[in-house]
Amino acid sequence: MPTSVRLDSGTELLVRRLSKQRGQTKSEVIREAIQSLSKQEKSHSKGQTPYERIKHLIGIGDSGGQRLSENTGEKFYQMLVKDARERHSR
Repeated sequence: MPTSVRLDSGTELLVRRLSKQRGQTKSEVIREAIQSLSKQEKSHSKGQTPYERIKHLIGIGDSGGQRLSENTGEKFYQMLVKDARERHSR
């Protein structure tokens, strides 16, 4: 699938040099670089806790002033009680 990428002159020279040294096309060099980066990312995330994987996302949402996260434990408990009552009344 054709994809267009803009490279600065230094990166273009590096890709060209690598393709000549390795006997590959520039596209092959770029594909291998992307695959290598993907493998590095996967190995970096191994061993991390779920919290560590998503900690950069915590607190970025805005409820528009509705304070949705307050008393969530109590709200969840009340929801479970209500569901249990509805199941028993059937």
